[in-house]
Amino acid sequence: MALTDTFVKNVKHSGRKAGDKYSDGQGLYLHVMETGKYWRLAYRFAGKQKTLAIGVYPAVSLSKARKARDTAREQLAEGMDPAATKRAEKAARAVAAANTFEAVAREFHALKKPGWSPKYADKWLGLMIGTWFPAIGRRPITDIRSAELLATLRRVEAAGTIDKAHTLKQNAGQVFRYGVQTGRCEHDPTAALTGALAPVVVTHAAALTDPVKVGELLRAIDGYGGHPATRAALQLSALLFQRPGNIRQLEWAWIDTEKAMITIPYASMKRTVEAKLNGRPHFVPLAPQAVAVLEGLRPLTGGRRYVFPSLRTGERPMSDATINAALRRMGFAADEQSAHGFRALARTLLGEELDTEPDFIEAQLAHAKSGPLGSAYDRTSFMRQRTAMMIQWANYLDKLRRGADVIELRRAG
Repeated sequence: MALTDTFVKNVKHSGRKAGDKYSDGQGLYLHVMETGKYWRLAYRFAGKQKTLAIGVYPAVSLSKARKARDTAREQLAEGMDPAATKRAEKAARAVAAANTFEAVAREFHALKKPGWSPKYADKWLGLMIGTWFPAIGRRPITDIRSAELLATLRRVEAAGTIDKAHTLKQNAGQVFRYGVQTGRCEHDPTAALTGALAPVVVTHAAALTDPVKVGELLRAIDGYGGHPATRAALQLSALLFQRPGNIRQLEWAWIDTEKAMITIPYASMKRTVEAKLNGRPHFVPLAPQAVAVLEGLRPLTGGRRYVFPSLRTGERPMSDATINAALRRMGFAADEQSAHGFRALARTLLGEELDTEPDFIEAQLAHAKSGPLGSAYDRTSFMRQRTAMMIQWANYLDKLRRGADVIELRRAG
């Protein structure tokens, strides 16, 4: 006699240690124990009596138990052992759970993090947590298709952050390729998205490159009415054309004004973690004009760690917004000149006006060459040539600051 929903709901454990079994037919029965009510299927396979655990009531209702019985009987008819099939499916689910996009992404992040800078590692994981994990994080990496990735990237594009969409595509591709390498998926679905995103419009750092305009900038810097340390930072930005971060984080311990040299530890340069650990320091020759700026600032900040300390605490370097804010205060718009633009300003005028050898400029900019010759390039510091170049550059800036000679030369040309 078949069971009913009412019977299954109301039947109680009789107190027997072995429990009580109630048949529903075709091998399905309800096993009522002190600990609960369990659905079981009795069957024979390869001449042996076996039992398949179907589930626990009420999570598995009578109707669900019957469907599971019918499925198992179909498997038997096809020569399959329902218990073995269930174990294989359970194992597959466990593998899928361990191979979700989020699991593989976090494994990849943990593998690469030691070789990444802390800032990049945090940014990479932050993009995953902010976008990819909510969208596809729980999905098995093998099930994710190009179309759904593109749908997420389209939403990012629609928010006006096209460059972020490209970064997200690139980062997701890293995860999928790692999945392929470790046998968790067969291909990288981001490969099919090549050309599917709107192009990123690259904007270079704003920089003045006309000698007359540069002269106006230099005179404005000399007349800057803000904090003296900010004025000195602006002057050194022009004289040294180092990265804004290297300027504002300069430490007095790195500076030897007697030898006219700044030695920036490699760990403080824009490099990979490996390069920061194994590379050489970056040397910045000082023209007399740069030495004068530093010596003039020493009575003000020389007793502290940083040449340009924060005005709030003094324990941290100047804010990364200070130089740009000073430029805006002097009347130079964001699309005219930026803190980073001093590098483009110097590169352009050194090449076009002073005919300086490009390798000398690139070495002073601390641009490492890529490829098999990169390390050899890094060891070639061109120190003698760069020292002469920095003196020539400082003298040229003095001429631009005076203005008259430059204007007359340009008129004559």
